[in-house]
Amino acid sequence: MPEATAVSSIDEAKLNAFMGKVVGEWGALLGAALVHLGDKLGFYKAMADGAPLTSVELAQRTGTTERYVREWLVNQAAGGYIDYDPMTGRYRLPPEHAIALADTESPFFVCGGFQAMLALARAEPRISQAFQTGEGMFWGEHDHNLFEGTERFFKPGYIANLVSAWIPALEGVEAKLKAGAKVADVGCGHGASTIIMAQAYPQSRFYGFDNHAPSIERARHAAQEAGVDDRIEFHVASSEDFPGEDYTLITFFDCFHDLGNPAGSARRASETLDREGTVMIVEPMAGNAVEENLNPVGRVFSGASVLCCTPNALAYGGHALGTIASDAALKEMVVAGGLSHFRRATQTPFNRVFEAKL
Repeated sequence: MPEATAVSSIDEAKLNAFMGKVVGEWGALLGAALVHLGDKLGFYKAMADGAPLTSVELAQRTGTTERYVREWLVNQAAGGYIDYDPMTGRYRLPPEHAIALADTESPFFVCGGFQAMLALARAEPRISQAFQTGEGMFWGEHDHNLFEGTERFFKPGYIANLVSAWIPALEGVEAKLKAGAKVADVGCGHGASTIIMAQAYPQSRFYGFDNHAPSIERARHAAQEAGVDDRIEFHVASSEDFPGEDYTLITFFDCFHDLGNPAGSARRASETLDREGTVMIVEPMAGNAVEENLNPVGRVFSGASVLCCTPNALAYGGHALGTIASDAALKEMVVAGGLSHFRRATQTPFNRVFEAKL
């Protein structure tokens, strides 16, 4: 009888609505893999001109097999990524979607996010085990797609905001960079942020540091391809022992929360910073209370924290801030490292930008 009573008290409409949500989640999970596939095989670029295509024509344009392309198009139309005209049997990529799916230099480009998040999902067996053991997982142990995907995920936001909004929000920094300054980009990864700054401020000198050697090698090639290798040096170094002194600006782009010893990293920044210098810390958007993270952005970043950011910090046996660390938690680590001034300088829907000084 107790079980029957429990069942009878269930709101059937609420249950059905939840089951509909679950089906949507299944579709999103599979669709994410097919978005990455479409990016990888050049389907979106092939449709970027907006011309309606059949599966045969898209297969011909991309050198792929029509039988596979056929269901890929159906999936993408069902997910709202492309349009389908039942009168002609043709599919079309809307120009607004092409900006996000086909233009790799667009500030709205999203395919890197799919690549990175699929790579994170592949870590699930290790992370499941870590829940029981408390162990971590180093960044470099993840699927190789995470490294390229992370660069492609963050780069559009840097293109859109770094030079136009974030640096100008820091007190006096833009003028120093234009005149010629010394900059350390800590946790630089593939060097996207370093290269964007070097392109914008040719009078300044830039030094990118990361403890992941393959990423540093890729960053060096990227700097050569961008034609800024004359003013950038990339080196393998950790956030606690990177070399140099008297930096005008030290940056941490979307990595401070990953560090095993964020206070120690802030300490190293304070040791190598010019007395009048600035530390810029760019972090994912997060609230100061749990309920402020119960939204789509909080969902993405808390998921990344479970699968990557927190495990990396724990692998180093350190303090795990996590991706949704509050402003107060970040400030605590920064101040513990000897940087007394700390403020949120600006923000976007996806980022918080902090300024710290001695």
